[in-house]
Amino acid sequence: MAISARSFSQMIVGMVVLALMASQPAFARSGPPGFADLAEKLLPAVVNISTTQTISARDGGFPDFQLPPGSPFEDFFKDFLQQQPGRSGSHKHKATALGSGFIIDPTGYIVTNCHVIDGADEITVILQDDTNLSATVVGMDKKTDLALLKVSTKKPLMAVSFGDSDKIRVGDWVLAIGNPYGFGGSVTAGIISARARNINSGPYDEYLQTDAPINRGNSGGPMFNMDGEVVGINTAIISPSGGSVGLAFAIPSSLARNIVEQLKESGHIRRGWLGVRIQMVTQDIADGLDLGKARGALVSSVMDDGPAAKAGIKAGDVIVSFDGKDVTEMHKLPLIVAETEVDKAVDVVVFRKGKTKTLTVKVGEMPSKEDVADREEGDGGVAGVSKADKIKEMGASVSPLTDSLRERFEIGKDTKGVVIVSVDADGLAAEEGLRPGDVICEAAQQEVRNVNDLVSLVKKAKKEKKPLLLLVSHQDDLRFVALSFKEKN
Repeated sequence: MAISARSFSQMIVGMVVLALMASQPAFARSGPPGFADLAEKLLPAVVNISTTQTISARDGGFPDFQLPPGSPFEDFFKDFLQQQPGRSGSHKHKATALGSGFIIDPTGYIVTNCHVIDGADEITVILQDDTNLSATVVGMDKKTDLALLKVSTKKPLMAVSFGDSDKIRVGDWVLAIGNPYGFGGSVTAGIISARARNINSGPYDEYLQTDAPINRGNSGGPMFNMDGEVVGINTAIISPSGGSVGLAFAIPSSLARNIVEQLKESGHIRRGWLGVRIQMVTQDIADGLDLGKARGALVSSVMDDGPAAKAGIKAGDVIVSFDGKDVTEMHKLPLIVAETEVDKAVDVVVFRKGKTKTLTVKVGEMPSKEDVADREEGDGGVAGVSKADKIKEMGASVSPLTDSLRERFEIGKDTKGVVIVSVDADGLAAEEGLRPGDVICEAAQQEVRNVNDLVSLVKKAKKEKKPLLLLVSHQDDLRFVALSFKEKN
């Protein structure tokens, strides 16, 4: 059958249009049509948490406290108290705080943030149907800011389950439900903005970041994926105004699940413990160790009779892998160790003097008041000791250890090396945080027996334009410092 030129042209155009439509990438699609069905399903499992705490006022009339953020009575009490005349004696006042939580078991177990209920005299859980239930604390873990509550109920409660936060990706949709500013049952939506955020709130920071509007009172509430699973517990916001600016952070379910299970089982947490102090591996330190790219956690000291000491881990080792998990940076190690089962034998890969070495460690249990991988800084020292040798490349004067210097700087009798007695304010030593009273025990991973040893190694490092790695003791607390003699632009 014959076909006209016009018909042929129209056919070609149509085919091109269809081809273009078929070739559109998946990411060109719009977001979900709505969250109504999901929100309706999840709302009954999200609760409001109200706490009261008795606060004493000092003599003079004004209570020595601030109402917890998010309380609907905050402005009222502020205005009321400012109008009160000075009063004598001790007075007690009730402070009210509001937060959020979610039910994880039909029998009445509820997860929230530790800071929502910490110090409370009374805790009330308010269900979606406005039922008020008195709650007791099963257990709290301040290091991760998680708490588990229990309420008694005659009928099973609607519960939700944890999802896998390790599978969620940046850009995935999430739903937050909570009690912002006392407005219970509020639903907001957003995306995952970033993963593994460290906001310096504790040793186990690895937050999910979201732009979903989170405000005061949302603390302890759940963050859901699109399958209705809890992938995070909303915990913190960064905001100059106190309101949402799209920077909210949630504890990932991969961390929370284990904590909650332990609290439910025993009321307390058992964490893995290695028994080392660690510090960040800077690029200068990596260069000084011939490590290449900065990575891992540098062991600055090993605790006597701890799991690491028994396994042969030494100061100066860089831990690059723990139990098959790469330690990409210092911050990762405490979290990996803490989540490891106590008494488990694991392989630890360390970088030592240019080579990798695999050691087997039996993980211990963290002592109740011991923070694994914590580094303490010293408070400084006293300058002005005479008869010291000036090392101009360092911008510091050092001296052999004597009894008088040990007494002056409170240096232990077992500490060996040379002591810094003064530093130039604009010198390299001061720039790297060295101070009078610091003892240089090693340089370039060699023992420093006297001042000449140190001078020789400093001059060699400067000539080679290579960082000099020092092992420094301040009041018996060891740390590594890299002095870089490269010319700066």
